[in-house]
Amino acid sequence: MNSLSLKPFNAGGTIGIIGSGHRMIHGPLSSDPVRVRRGAVTLVVGCVGQSGGDGPSLSPISSSGSGSGHGSMNGSFGSRSQMYALLKQQMEVAAKSEDYKEAARLRDSLKSFEEEEPVLRLRRLLKDAIANERFEDATKYRDELKEISPHALLKCSSDATTLGIRVQVRSVYIEGRSQPSKGQYFFAYRIRITNNSTRPVQLLRRHWIITNANGKTENVWGIGVIGEQPVILPRTGFEYSSACPLSTPNGRMEGDFEMKHIDKVLAKTFNVAIAPFSLSTLGDDAEIF
Repeated sequence: MNSLSLKPFNAGGTIGIIGSGHRMIHGPLSSDPVRVRRGAVTLVVGCVGQSGGDGPSLSPISSSGSGSGHGSMNGSFGSRSQMYALLKQQMEVAAKSEDYKEAARLRDSLKSFEEEEPVLRLRRLLKDAIANERFEDATKYRDELKEISPHALLKCSSDATTLGIRVQVRSVYIEGRSQPSKGQYFFAYRIRITNNSTRPVQLLRRHWIITNANGKTENVWGIGVIGEQPVILPRTGFEYSSACPLSTPNGRMEGDFEMKHIDKVLAKTFNVAIAPFSLSTLGDDAEIF
């Protein structure tokens, strides 16, 4: 099972700082209450952290109204991804209950699935073609992927820089907190913000655009991140983890952070881009930074 570990990082040889001289605390997965707008209805969603280092669970505090989707991902790809996630979870349950015969059967089923599933197969062929510099073949495999599943080429990581502020993201699927048979999929993501500019900045607000496999999009706004509005000095960084539940086995996230320079009175705020990244039960080969 994938895991998302937290570890201190060094930005330009200096430990990242929050506010006035406090070290950054890399805690368990957590998030803040956020407002989600679906059409003309606003929902409040809370991410509740649990003790014991088990990470959070996202629980709606209230929900009503219906959302509107824009576009649609490949439906058959979504159903195959759901089956893949279900098989992986069943194998984990069988192994934990020491039903090793059933676990072995499910393992073999997963292996066959991975060899026959078009998206996984084409991803593997594309990776091999690039590694062996067979770029004509790589072009063919990439085009086939675009045709059968346009979103399959989106990685589970992204990296963007705005005005010297770099935002890196990596997502992973958390099997232990997902229930594919009930259409519940849990994804964790880790964000690193590095200030490569010469001016100190403060993160004020966040905005997420979350799209599921059916093309349904939600906009999420919140104050700061994980209960903080961190000040990030030049050549330092801030890192945190949070999570997102989906009703489909695949989706995508993108958004921006609203920030301001704090070395000048009445400085205007500006938006720092969070480039699109995938939420996928299939994952990819990207390294966790």
